[in-house]
Amino acid sequence: MAAYSTDVVFFFTFLISQNKRRLISIDLPTIHAFLEHCNHNNISKRSNARRISALKTFFTFLVRGDIVRHNPFAVVDLPRSGKSLPKALSLNEVQRLLVPLNSEKPLAIRDNTMLFLLYSTGLRVSELVELPLPACNLNAGFIRVLGKGNKERLIPFGDQAKDKLEHYLKIARPLILKGKRSNYLFITGRGSCMTRLRFWQIVRETALAAGINKKISPHMIRHSFATHLLSHGADLRAVQLMLGHSDIATTQIYTHIDQDRLKNVHKKFHPRG
Repeated sequence: MAAYSTDVVFFFTFLISQNKRRLISIDLPTIHAFLEHCNHNNISKRSNARRISALKTFFTFLVRGDIVRHNPFAVVDLPRSGKSLPKALSLNEVQRLLVPLNSEKPLAIRDNTMLFLLYSTGLRVSELVELPLPACNLNAGFIRVLGKGNKERLIPFGDQAKDKLEHYLKIARPLILKGKRSNYLFITGRGSCMTRLRFWQIVRETALAAGINKKISPHMIRHSFATHLLSHGADLRAVQLMLGHSDIATTQIYTHIDQDRLKNVHKKFHPRG
């Protein structure tokens, strides 16, 4: 309701600036001038679409109340939001990204495990770097995550991710801690969790070492998780739950690939399940 009121007030503020103070003076040239005003002020297509929708509703209300005779916005199409499909890595690129370095250095093991778990679960980067140690249930094969809005969700992971985590917890994590204690799953030498920026740097460094020249981010790996699950036949609702999307419409952007083959979930369909 607040956004609706703001959009209506924004339009009438524009009318006053144009010295148009009567509803009867609102015609198509006035609306076109208003839209040009919005474009000139770099207002996004999505915001304009919301604003036009609000004004259509508002003038429909005025027509029903016999305050105006017609709705001047009735013939105005909503601008397309221009929302692009999320970019995803190919399966070959994921395979190259997840190949462990020829190193038994504890930090190299940690970094590879984090990348592997990110692709195996589709976690947000903030969720990954801040995972508490008890959140990882190796026996049951799931991660317990407290996501946006303090909403808890369970995300399964496959046997390969389990093997990576066991090796990291047994070999690398104690060597990184050097006797210190920490409640975080993935830790730095100080025993604290890694920053999002540092993990982003690790992703970029690993991608360059793997010969992947495109701009890659943790969020792209999350997109790849969802896209590859759906392309192998996973159920949209299940992917929504694993990603932590409150609205399934947010998840539906991934269904540009193989929408007809949505069936069962992670273990059967994830490339590394």
